Amino acid sequence: TKFYSGYVSTYLQKDIRDISEGIDELRFFNFITATACRTAQLLNIAEIARDSQIDQKTANRWLDILEMLGIIYYIYPYSNNLLKRTVKRQKMYFYDTGLVTYLTKWSNAETLMTGAFSGAILETFVMSEIMKSYYNAGKEPYVYYYRDVDMREIDIIIEKDGTLYPAEIKKAVSVNKNVARSFNIIAKSGLKQGTGGIINISSKLSAIDKDTLIIPIGLI
Repeated sequence: TKFYSGYVSTYLQKDIRDISEGIDELRFFNFITATACRTAQLLNIAEIARDSQIDQKTANRWLDILEMLGIIYYIYPYSNNLLKRTVKRQKMYFYDTGLVTYLTKWSNAETLMTGAFSGAILETFVMSEIMKSYYNAGKEPYVYYYRDVDMREIDIIIEKDGTLYPAEIKKAVSVNKNVARSFNIIAKSGLKQGTGGIINISSKLSAIDKDTLIIPIGLI
């Protein structure tokens, strides 16, 4: 808590002042808190602006600042002519789950693990680790998500050499093949599908079947 308090009040706010003069620091803190509450969700600028008591133009500009500072990033929906009726909005994530829990006032890991926000935090952590693994290797991350108007969803789609590798993120030790049923969306579309994965809190690498791995979070 002390680390993130100092980080927000000293480094983050200083960087913000250097980028844009005249920002109301209290309103900006309310804004970044409202944004943190929506990590791993479809970006909804109107809701963020409402909760921050700012207009949407300002919210857009401040989101650009957070992205510029490496605080947030976006994952865009996978788009292909063979996949119809897809949602077009990007999902927003924080890189640092510690900053998110500080801003959203989760006092300890035990409380967070049983809270309603635990799924979003887990997804944020997994996505951040995937993105950083690409950047640390000097590679461009071709990482997407899928959701359509019928609410069918795939948490992660990684594209490599024309093949799509789907993955789901689950806060569970044991999973079954029903968790991967949404992967059929890719196969039925005619696109080339690679091995899928269920990323969860299990302790060892295993598999549901020949096409779907169970991947412990510690391995990513």
